[in-house]
Amino acid sequence: MTARNARRWLGPKARWFWPVFATILLADWSSKELVVSALSGSPGPHPIIGELLRVTLVYNVDAAFSFSFGSASRLIFSAIACLAIAALFRLYYRTRPDGVVRAVALALVAGGALGNLLDRIRSARGVVDFIDVGLGQSRFWTFNLADLGVTVGALLLSLVLWREEQRRETAR
Repeated sequence: MTARNARRWLGPKARWFWPVFATILLADWSSKELVVSALSGSPGPHPIIGELLRVTLVYNVDAAFSFSFGSASRLIFSAIACLAIAALFRLYYRTRPDGVVRAVALALVAGGALGNLLDRIRSARGVVDFIDVGLGQSRFWTFNLADLGVTVGALLLSLVLWREEQRRETAR
């Protein structure tokens, strides 16, 4: 590895990217293991904060918003996740050494994508979801920490990329 390539992978951005990536991945994995072991016999719902926040064990073979490819969903979504993770690492590589916020956003998305990919690889039952938010019959989709990482990371990345574009336009 050349010194230039080493700088692309290391630097201030690495001090944030790798810990955030590992934290979201490990938090997702450990929370799913805990929920599955505790709730396999009684999937819920189990109230945490009344009806607002519940823990409900469900398995999702589809993707967000129940998007499905039928019996090929597991394979297709796994392949898409692999491609997305590769693209995210490429974006990380292209991030300036001092691009800390962009690196954190990429780490959240990549860690979450890998967390859900590991579920798809490990079990044909699908991705483990358990965070159940809503009031009464009005419920949000049940999700997990990987989904939270992907969502927060994608929003943060959108904001960072928008700001970078704004700076480029004003520099012209």
